[in-house]
Amino acid sequence: QVQLVESGGGLVQAGGSLRLSCTASGRAFSSYVMGWFRQAPGKEREFVAAISWSGGTTRYADSVKGRFTISRDNANNTMYLQMNSLKPEDTAVYYCNLRLGFRVITTPGNYWGQGTQVTVST
Repeated sequence: QVQLVESGGGLVQAGGSLRLSCTASGRAFSSYVMGWFRQAPGKEREFVAAISWSGGTTRYADSVKGRFTISRDNANNTMYLQMNSLKPEDTAVYYCNLRLGFRVITTPGNYWGQGTQVTVST
């Protein structure tokens, strides 16, 4: 099995920044895509960003383009989400996701972290 552990969430004022981390452990796979999803209260979970195994391909939701940057460090099995210019509407629980294979798409894979809360105040 795979374990995904997020960290880095917290409370920040609008316009501020946070960096989320997700560390994977357990079963090793030859290739997988990693991504971030978020769920605000009363809303469905939605795609935020994803990154290929090599890190050469990334994909973002329109709502975060230009503000968020996804990256990964395969040597340390860790993925990051740098979030700048945060808005109150970014408030949500952010989940790390792992999808087997090569396709960088908005559909999540089967492996999830426990989530980390991000709250952006006005």
